[in-house]
Amino acid sequence: MRVVVSIGGSVLVPGLDPDRVDAYADVIESLDADGHTLGTVVGGGQTAREYIGAARELGANEIELDQLGIEVTRLNARLLIAALGDRAAPTPPEDYDTGREALRRDDVPVMGGVVAGQTTDAVATAFAEHVDAGLLVFATSVPGVFDADPDADPDATKFEEMTADDLVRLVAEADMDAGSNVPVDLLAAKILQRSGVPAVVLDGTDPAAVEHVVRSGDHDGTDILPADAE
Repeated sequence: MRVVVSIGGSVLVPGLDPDRVDAYADVIESLDADGHTLGTVVGGGQTAREYIGAARELGANEIELDQLGIEVTRLNARLLIAALGDRAAPTPPEDYDTGREALRRDDVPVMGGVVAGQTTDAVATAFAEHVDAGLLVFATSVPGVFDADPDADPDATKFEEMTADDLVRLVAEADMDAGSNVPVDLLAAKILQRSGVPAVVLDGTDPAAVEHVVRSGDHDGTDILPADAE
């Protein structure tokens, strides 16, 4: 199966821990050895938010902040590339065609951000659509999609499954400023809505959860079904 995994920066490098990066590389290599085709997109996490916050105070505009965040995502991507060694494309692809060409060469593309105004959620979703992926996995710091922020609202309810239409409605009011931190952003949800790529949002703090969902389909997160699913 062709799978794209979106790994949140706060999941891959919560404290610049090489063991966590190695654990994700091990999962990717294991799935690759089983015949799955893997593409990955890495977020900026807390490091990007700190740089964006500092630059905003210094007077940078939103496009400049986006560009700064993109650079951090590519630094994080290079950590995973280092852990994957020869299995990965040597540098983070900076556009979708380059990522697709890496897959065609049987390399694992590890992408970061692409253009200002797109989060890595959106990059991963667009890349999944571009390469006709059979599954998109959002490895986040929360265990699924909730009807409210579970960190702020103890009564927040997790969805076991929802359609892409439902997801678009849920996040339609999300803040899209640079550095926003939502489980799946609005642009990603809209791309899912048009593409029909099935997706899963899960807690990726244990990389084994990603391996398990690809191998078995089982997980403790939220299934995002194609918009026309009943």
